[in-house]
Amino acid sequence: MPNPLKAPAVRKIGVGQAIILLSLFAMLLFAVVWASMAWTSAEDVQMSIHGWIALILGVTFSLLIGCGLMALMFYSSRSGHDEAATPDVRRQSDTLEKDD
Repeated sequence: MPNPLKAPAVRKIGVGQAIILLSLFAMLLFAVVWASMAWTSAEDVQMSIHGWIALILGVTFSLLIGCGLMALMFYSSRSGHDEAATPDVRRQSDTLEKDD
């Protein structure tokens, strides 16, 4: 029986994974710097109350739709509806595994 108090072994990353992580971090840093420069460059532009209302409503509804669709995706995956939607593909993969 494994000891639950023992820490799991730490796996080292390879050179390829390190390059991918560094490039992703560089892209994130570039996006943050660009966004902050774009945000601060428009300091003298005034947005009306209608613009603020449109911005708040757009962000709110986008988040609601995104969260709702993600919740439906997880519910569908957990409840087994995904398997029932593709019975032919499921049967073909089962017969291929049995033949091997």
